[in-house]
Amino acid sequence: MTGVVFSALAPHPPILIPEIGGDEVKEIAKTQVSIRKLAQEVKEVNPDIIVTISPHGPIFSDAISILSAEILSGDFRNFGRKDVELSYKLAENFTSELTMAANKNKITTARIDEATARKLEVKMKLDHGVLVPMYYLNEVGVNKPIVPVTIGMLSYEELYTFGKIIQLVAERLEYKVAVIASGDLSHRLTETAPAGYDPKARDFDKRLVHYLNTLEVESIFDMDNQLIQRAGECGLRPLTMMLGAMDRLNVEGGVLSYEGPFGVGYAVATYHVKGKKEEVGLLDKLYERKKKRLSEIRSNESEVVKLARKSVEEYIKNREVIEPPAKLDPKLAGRAGVFVSIKKNGNLRGCIGTTQPTKANLAYEIINNALGAAFEDPRFEPVNLNEIDELTYSVDVLGEAKSIESIEELDPKKYGVIVRRGERAGLLLPDLEGVDTAKKQVEIAKRKAGIPIEEKDIELMRFTVTRYK
Repeated sequence: MTGVVFSALAPHPPILIPEIGGDEVKEIAKTQVSIRKLAQEVKEVNPDIIVTISPHGPIFSDAISILSAEILSGDFRNFGRKDVELSYKLAENFTSELTMAANKNKITTARIDEATARKLEVKMKLDHGVLVPMYYLNEVGVNKPIVPVTIGMLSYEELYTFGKIIQLVAERLEYKVAVIASGDLSHRLTETAPAGYDPKARDFDKRLVHYLNTLEVESIFDMDNQLIQRAGECGLRPLTMMLGAMDRLNVEGGVLSYEGPFGVGYAVATYHVKGKKEEVGLLDKLYERKKKRLSEIRSNESEVVKLARKSVEEYIKNREVIEPPAKLDPKLAGRAGVFVSIKKNGNLRGCIGTTQPTKANLAYEIINNALGAAFEDPRFEPVNLNEIDELTYSVDVLGEAKSIESIEELDPKKYGVIVRRGERAGLLLPDLEGVDTAKKQVEIAKRKAGIPIEEKDIELMRFTVTRYK
């Protein structure tokens, strides 16, 4: 049997490496036992190549990347042990075919060679997301050519599709392929967790572990986005690609272990492919669900948001700046500061705004700032024609900003904040995902203004917004 024959999810805490963790490895003994079992299972399957999927290599907003050099190596120097090094041959033929197949299916895939790495200022080294699980494969004598894939910030549907393409390329080339997704679950399980504590983190891990054990893949796609954000995980995208590689395959397996003694969830799961399923795969369902979801968003858009979206779409299609409607909605007749936010697949795609009115009325303010969010936000490439159907918009109309005496007068769900020191000022809107404390809200606003986090001599202002979706 050829094609994808084995898949697995493995965590990647460097402390799992004995040379690094020392006696602390005992704290995650269940994980070590399970990852050794995973490695033994790979050895028994004896794949021709191994596709690794990491969340810690070169990450792009619009592409999946693959490190591409004849010999690929990495070490743990960032964790104090540069002498612990692993090297592998690149599975060149498979990498070339995978890249071409993905790009033909409109999943942008970038091969990172030495010249590209220098240009983009990224490292041509295997990261710890690859190295930790491969350390244990190396321990049992497995050293196969690899395809080191790094996730992109694409939609989960696109990531699942990429996994399916791995499967199809493996079948066409008649390779036996093992897919290892590297990722940790929530980073917010305890008060001492590296990303801080969130009471919802354990709920996320409990649900995801259950769905992985029962292979309720569709339920994973149904998980609440806010819950995902609160978990602070790094494994959902890699495992989504892994699950795509098992689409319409009959597999046996499940979760071997789960624990989180250091505030981070570590799950190990393995799956053996036994053949193909006859029923329809999840891939078609996912795109139909996405299409339906976007259609519902469009049908429920407020007139304010429709104006913002129309501004962007008309400019992309015809390079024309639209005029406000001849008969203005009363909500658009006044004057105020406005922020327009654009998202794609739940991720920010652009946000530009004005803290005070600069145009004759709200309609003009919205049009101007919508175009700024789409084409002038320096953090992102300008929006292009191919993606306009996937974009969602929100418009925040700012109320009057009022000075406050202390951080205790803030509520990140209710109030936005402006932080000033001299000529520098930073603004943060209220009710943003992941911003659940006034302290965090002020720190982010300080960073945006270029004000040191520890600076106490600041002026605080708060404001309310009317948010339109």
